[in-house]
Amino acid sequence: MTDTDLAFASIEEVARLFRKRKLSPVELTNLMLARITQLNPKLNAYLTVTPELALAQAKKSEAELLAPRGRSGQRDRGPLHGIPISLKDNIHTAGIRTTAGSRILADFLPGRDAIVVAKLKEAGAIILGKTNMHEFAYGVTSHNPHYGPVRNPWNPARIAGGSSGGSAAAVAAGLCFGSIGTDTGGSIRIPSALCGVVGFKPMRGQLSDDGVIPLSATLDCTGPIARSTHDVAILLHAAGQPGLLRQGPWSTRKIFRHTRKFQLGLPEEFFFDVLSPEVRTIFDAALRQFQKRGARITKISIPLLNETEEAGNQIAWAEATHYHQHSGFFPLRSAEYGEDVCMRLELGAKVAATDYLKALHQRARFIHQLAARMLEANVDALAVPTTPIEAPLIGQEKSTIGDDEHPTRALLLRLNRPANLANLPAISVPCGFTASGLPVGLQFIGRHSGQLRLLNVAHAFARTNAKYHRPPL
Repeated sequence: MTDTDLAFASIEEVARLFRKRKLSPVELTNLMLARITQLNPKLNAYLTVTPELALAQAKKSEAELLAPRGRSGQRDRGPLHGIPISLKDNIHTAGIRTTAGSRILADFLPGRDAIVVAKLKEAGAIILGKTNMHEFAYGVTSHNPHYGPVRNPWNPARIAGGSSGGSAAAVAAGLCFGSIGTDTGGSIRIPSALCGVVGFKPMRGQLSDDGVIPLSATLDCTGPIARSTHDVAILLHAAGQPGLLRQGPWSTRKIFRHTRKFQLGLPEEFFFDVLSPEVRTIFDAALRQFQKRGARITKISIPLLNETEEAGNQIAWAEATHYHQHSGFFPLRSAEYGEDVCMRLELGAKVAATDYLKALHQRARFIHQLAARMLEANVDALAVPTTPIEAPLIGQEKSTIGDDEHPTRALLLRLNRPANLANLPAISVPCGFTASGLPVGLQFIGRHSGQLRLLNVAHAFARTNAKYHRPPL
């Protein structure tokens, strides 16, 4: 296995190499740090790299994993033990700056780790650093005015998506083996789709948000990004979803043990109204391939989908502005925000209480209707595109579909916000490439409390597609 092969290996493959004593955590961490030194200037995926911490953690992992069996100090913490990962820079890390991609928090050093970070450390993960992002997670391009844009590994002239753009770019480029991001309206799934990796949004609260800088208290979720459904499951297990893996010896087979056929719902409203013809063609071809493997498709009507965009905006605008006002950042330090974020905070200040409450009522109605329709149709998940377009150029404010021009931000958010509004688990899985060589993602939206079933659907689908492709770095 070459160094490049190793950089793109799965977490399970690396974990087995450790336990066969064919590779050490220190060797692997040095490889990741060398790749970051080489490639991060091109991609701008990391804002802060922590080589001293990473190597200290790697040495500890090496001592625990490679000590003679039965000796004092020997310990196997599970499949993430000794695996180098990254964290989105709005997640608190004790003594390591946490900027949230902002100028306001440029020198902020949290006093303690977020709960999700503490759990990952206990599982033996090695923290390589903090990844670049859209300022305060309030955007979907990761075109950051303070630290520079995150660049897509498939084409550095293109956005990586956001707001967890640095996390997705780092995973796609082999600069870590997984990352933890956040998702309020698609901020895990959008960059995962545009960078060709797997991004999972759990239900709110499935992974702790304690120590994560918020955007919208109603819609925020914390979740993993990796190169495969297997690796996503391992990260979920370690970060706060115990019981996913079979123990002694550990295996993801506890999750991926179902072989029954899946019933998928294809929404009649909203999701296919504004979609590039090329993305639609790729999506349809991938779904047909899944049908050949036994998946069953049924159309499902969810009329309230058409209200999700406005309701999601009203809730996110109002709650984001409330947080920034409560923190003393806005409007006192308005000049320190990027123009786009400041504009949205100003919008939030104008949301009337009645409009906010109306949006919450629309959300409650939508949750009820969506759950009822999925139950009536007996579907395991909805199958929809993740984004209507391929990765736009950096700075491209408008995107054309057919004869119509649309705001790029609204297009990228459009197909993702429904899952946040309904508080349902959702996952984006690569499903093909456009003619220009850019990845396209297919999104599965699961039922309430149907997280394990959703992971099985995504894993079964991934098996019908080619294995992970490496970007042309």
